[in-house]
Amino acid sequence: MDHQDVKQAASNASDHPALEAAARVGYATSGLLHLLIGWITLQVAFGGGGGGKNADQSGALASLAGNGAGKAALWVGVVGFLGLAIWQVADAVVGHPGDDKDAWGGRAKAGGKAVVYLALAWSAFQFARGKSSNSRSQSVDFTAKLLDKPGGRALVVVIGLAIVGIGVYHVYKGAKKKFLQDLQDHPGTWATRAGQVGYIAKGVALVIVGFLFCAAGVHKQAKEASGLDGALKSLRDQPFGPALLVVMAIGFAAFGLYSFSRAKHAKV
Repeated sequence: MDHQDVKQAASNASDHPALEAAARVGYATSGLLHLLIGWITLQVAFGGGGGGKNADQSGALASLAGNGAGKAALWVGVVGFLGLAIWQVADAVVGHPGDDKDAWGGRAKAGGKAVVYLALAWSAFQFARGKSSNSRSQSVDFTAKLLDKPGGRALVVVIGLAIVGIGVYHVYKGAKKKFLQDLQDHPGTWATRAGQVGYIAKGVALVIVGFLFCAAGVHKQAKEASGLDGALKSLRDQPFGPALLVVMAIGFAAFGLYSFSRAKHAKV
């Protein structure tokens, strides 16, 4: 199969109604996960420890895996996240024509999103079949392996700075309503407000996660790179920590509500 055949196959896939439906299901599942992360964060804010669950994606997936309806939702989520991953791959292949900087940047962004959605599909699949994982532990283990490599400390700091950059972009995307460019039509006032609050909250959380990675590299302490769960729980110990966590919980819930609207209005 030559390059032209690959582009044609990707174009056909991106326009297929089944893939479009799966991608929209993926956005809706993401919305559900963010609502659950918001709920766990609220529990952490009031000293409940999140009910023993991490305030991150693994905690949200574990919440769903705890009952039959939740497990069914996880299987639906697997299909949705796979649909989103395939759609992003197709977008990387045919959605950014040309050889300029913007075209290559668009391809790289779509490819990165495809990796994220594949990872989500795999995590949902593991929880759906009864096998759990822990995002916080995985982050610490990954960082520990990097720190043992030559130049590992610098690489961990670079990863941290990259995450900070992504977080700042999320804040900018929310504040300037740039996320509306991802949609085929206007979702309405309330969905737009939810998107603004949600993107800003996610951005702030990612900035904290990035700084924790940087600290892990500087101090050569892998346990400091504790992911979203560690970032949110570190907020709890700050002045006005519980109030800050309530604000973050509202932000995650807002992003979840926006994701439901995105499932309907997204360009797919």
